Amino acid sequence: MPGKRNLQVVLVVEDEIDVRKFASKVLEMEGYTVLQSGKAEDGLDLLKQHTVNLVLVDLRLPVNSGLWLLGEIKRTKETSSIPVVVLTASAEASQREKALGMGATDYLVKPISAAGIRKAVARVLRLKK
Repeated sequence: MPGKRNLQVVLVVEDEIDVRKFASKVLEMEGYTVLQSGKAEDGLDLLKQHTVNLVLVDLRLPVNSGLWLLGEIKRTKETSSIPVVVLTASAEASQREKALGMGATDYLVKPISAAGIRKAVARVLRLKK
């Protein structure tokens, strides 16, 4: 229900500012608290500073990739149970298999609709309960 606070925190790591703002706005309208980052390293810092329920990450980021961030999240005891949803322009099966093999919970291909973001995040957070 829009506007309802559910106290779940989603971290959006996306270097394209328009995509990051769009995804963040969609999630905020669903009642999620949203943290944002344009770089994998900054996203990792946010994960160390906040309790996060889900990470939405682009694969192609400046400096370190979304796969690097996924690996760091899954390798670290404190963050390894956080579900990671990959959001990318890459529809290649090999990229999808690699991300899922590294522990991604879901793999979404851009462009993505508001409904697609809402459904994926709600589904993943439901699975985690």
